[in-house]
Amino acid sequence: MRKCVGCGEMKPKKEMIRVLRTMEDDFVLDATGKKNGRGAYLCRSQECLEKAVKSKGLERSFKQTIPEEVYERLKREMSEIDSE
Repeated sequence: MRKCVGCGEMKPKKEMIRVLRTMEDDFVLDATGKKNGRGAYLCRSQECLEKAVKSKGLERSFKQTIPEEVYERLKREMSEIDSE
């Protein structure tokens, strides 16, 4: 079970998407949940991503400020996943 940084709900790992900070301090979505790096989990919905942005949930998880362009890229990637 993992906790969504957007809505705070506990869900099985397979039902969530992992936001990953790589060693190069880049942020990516890891749908498989197996890539190396520090991760935080989000429900598979645009709504939870919006909540995480508003509440700064991802910033708390990674203990650093996240640039706006990273949020924009995550929103695009999330919408691609939603359309699959």
